[in-house]
Amino acid sequence: MLIKFAYRIAAILARISPGIARWINGFAIGRLVKKTRSRPHPWSTLSEHVSWRGLTDRSYSARHLPATTIPDLPDSARVADLFRVPDGEEQRLCPKSTCLFPAFAQYLTDGFIRTMISNNFATGESFEDRARNTSNHEIDLCPLYGRTQLQVHALRTLSEEPGKRGKLKSEIVNGEEYPLRLFQPGGMAFNPEFVGEDGEPLLDTPLGIDHTTPEMRETLFAVGGDRANAAPQVTMLNTLFLREHNRLANVIASSHPDWNDGRVFDAARACNTVIFIKIVVEEYINHINSTPLMLKADPSAAWKAEWNKPNWISAEFSLLYRWHSLIPQTMVWAGETLPGGALRLNNAAVLEHGLASAFADISANQATELGLHNTATFLVDVEESAVKQARHNDIAPFTRYQAAFGEEPARSFADITPDRALQSELESLYGSVDRLEFYTGLFAQPRTKDGPLPSLLQTMVAVDAFSQALTNPLLSEHIWGDPAVQRDTFTPQGIEAIEATSTLRDVLIRNAEGLGDRFVGMTREGWRRGEE
Repeated sequence: MLIKFAYRIAAILARISPGIARWINGFAIGRLVKKTRSRPHPWSTLSEHVSWRGLTDRSYSARHLPATTIPDLPDSARVADLFRVPDGEEQRLCPKSTCLFPAFAQYLTDGFIRTMISNNFATGESFEDRARNTSNHEIDLCPLYGRTQLQVHALRTLSEEPGKRGKLKSEIVNGEEYPLRLFQPGGMAFNPEFVGEDGEPLLDTPLGIDHTTPEMRETLFAVGGDRANAAPQVTMLNTLFLREHNRLANVIASSHPDWNDGRVFDAARACNTVIFIKIVVEEYINHINSTPLMLKADPSAAWKAEWNKPNWISAEFSLLYRWHSLIPQTMVWAGETLPGGALRLNNAAVLEHGLASAFADISANQATELGLHNTATFLVDVEESAVKQARHNDIAPFTRYQAAFGEEPARSFADITPDRALQSELESLYGSVDRLEFYTGLFAQPRTKDGPLPSLLQTMVAVDAFSQALTNPLLSEHIWGDPAVQRDTFTPQGIEAIEATSTLRDVLIRNAEGLGDRFVGMTREGWRRGEE
């Protein structure tokens, strides 16, 4: 109660002056990040013991806690049933969130939580590679730009022509700009623009491609990631930032006629990345935030902080972001009710109805509540895969993470959830609360008041989000904090765009026509703190 009162006072004080606001913002962010030990972690998924390779090979995920085998765990299918909506019941709705929230979460995390998964998984792929991470461990918009220089090169126009300098390849469909298609008409062969001289694709093959029809493949875009076509909700975000990049490239090229294609591209990409990070903090994290204090993407909070260390995504972080129960069984798109599973790897809805309508429609769908017994039928098998992945990586029990992140460890299942029926289910499966698996425990806790996430999940997201977003190289004191270098890197025009952005809607109105006064946001229109 005292902490909540302190946040209310802080929110009031933050409105008094910019100096006070900056100090409070930095203090609050530091308090969130320091809930646990900062990087580098001693352990990784490479091995159970500390080694030089384990401390340097970032193709493996880091670990917050050492590997721990929990003996005699229940069958993974029985655990997956804890996520399933009981027969005859409807999914619980989240009072705070729209479906734009899980869409943005997926798009954000697809850039750095890139657990190695094969397209052959459905035919019996081993979990051996689930210890690996194929990302750059940065918030770098790689679903748009690509992870490697070869991919970036394939996606760029690479042209010095007026109107093309610094841009990403795109096409116009129904009067709107989209990425180029990945497949040729008919959906049977890759677009030759993205095939190398050796006949191999230059871009990642979309995950799940074996389960698509030629008609679905015709709608897929040539973009930087194998997950960026996963659903139209993700595609619309990638398309938005493609348009913003190309808009910025036009503005920067016009203001710097002496700059070549590469210089314009680098500046537009830098601006676009910082715009994205601002949205991560000022819309997405503030949506997750259950306090009245609205946080700012002020990188100075990290410049002298002891937690400012190189990014390295952890195995726990790659698991805690499996927010499948936020996704409704059905969604309404352009007035039509569609099964959620039918939207996988099919961008037809975005192409047919346009980007403004896509954002408005997703924002009009209420997200379901994160928690057990609330996952849509078509995603339960994915929950079981997450359980298996956690076991393969020997993730420690849930109560140990409570202790590591400043929460009082549960002594009984009643300390995990007030739901007595769920307490009985958990006890039947695990026997003792200190054997409760990390993945199950995260979603067994109830959602926090005025927030969309359970308590430990919320803490862990805040720790990793701030310690990885504000430590981005573009935001360092030697780039963003040096006025001369800042102007040279981002240009005055780019800085103006960055300063004018706090939400996705800000970017959308610059890049899509026809939105009008339709609502776009992660927090439901009309939601009020304290009304739950």
